[in-house]
Amino acid sequence: MERLDHYDWQALASELDAQGHGLLPNLLSPAECQEFAALYPEERHFRSRVVMARHGFGRGEYRYFAYPLPDLLGKLRQALYPRLSPIANGWNDRMGMPERFPPEHSEFLARCHAADQRRPTPLLLQYGPSDYNCLHQDLYGPLAFPLQVAVLLSQPGEDFTGGEFVLTEQRPRMQSRAAVVPLTRGDAVVFAVNHRPMKGTRGDYRVTLRHGVSQVRTGRRHTLGIIFHDAA
Repeated sequence: MERLDHYDWQALASELDAQGHGLLPNLLSPAECQEFAALYPEERHFRSRVVMARHGFGRGEYRYFAYPLPDLLGKLRQALYPRLSPIANGWNDRMGMPERFPPEHSEFLARCHAADQRRPTPLLLQYGPSDYNCLHQDLYGPLAFPLQVAVLLSQPGEDFTGGEFVLTEQRPRMQSRAAVVPLTRGDAVVFAVNHRPMKGTRGDYRVTLRHGVSQVRTGRRHTLGIIFHDAA
């Protein structure tokens, strides 16, 4: 998509290397954000609904999209992947992990489906007052793409208060480090699904990341999650 060509992808790669996440400001327009959020009650777009409290995931709920994905979501997923796959391959090389990712998303999905990971993973999350999302990782099977994207669909301070996007990083033999990522409506954060490399005195080593959402104080918050591997 033409809008993706306006971002500095080398700078994003540097952000990801430095802190495990990076921003794509204004990835979606306010109108597009409203259109995605309005899909939530429409059953026909989704394959399942998860109420977080039932599983100890937090409070709030989310829905996984069904195939075929909404047109804009499908295009975003396809267009973001080839810009992120070189970063993912570089990370795996630095961490000594054998998996390498093909240049096109369709090729990677074919690998997922051959491994019986066939269920789509893009999702729409909805939070109300007192809702939150516990720290977690979105791993759905043996095949997992190392990066994912979350797009905030609601405007902080207007649609909701609280509800900050939070990342934690666990370094070997050290205490966890937390980061709160400031987002406005339409902004996307790209972040590590599981591990990322970090330079040390003896070369690169792996750090483990988890993400979540702090408690929403007032209003309603919607988020679009774009995960590139499918689920078993």
